[in-house]
Amino acid sequence: MNHADIDALTQDQRAPDLAELGNGVAGTSEVPLAMLMDLTLPLSIELGRTRMTVQDILRLGRGSVVQLERLAGEPIDLYVADRRFAEGEVVVLGEHFGVRITRIISNLTPGEGNA
Repeated sequence: MNHADIDALTQDQRAPDLAELGNGVAGTSEVPLAMLMDLTLPLSIELGRTRMTVQDILRLGRGSVVQLERLAGEPIDLYVADRRFAEGEVVVLGEHFGVRITRIISNLTPGEGNA
């Protein structure tokens, strides 16, 4: 195939007919909330943080205790998709741990609470 053949093929090209797709969501300014209800997002619960040397990390084993910067009884943070969403407290449910949400954060700014 030479350049003349390629030019002949590309001159006959038409834009695709996308009318069958309709306006979809792109034609509106807001996405209906119902479209997001089945969306799965990561949930992280932060009990606390600490800094350790690699040497100290390598010494960790079964039964090791890692001291966190947070005090007992302080609220824990819940993050949804890396955004601080709520505060809670640790509860024990039988043999499992859980979190009771005590406060929803109203101002969801990106990176809030990330150190």
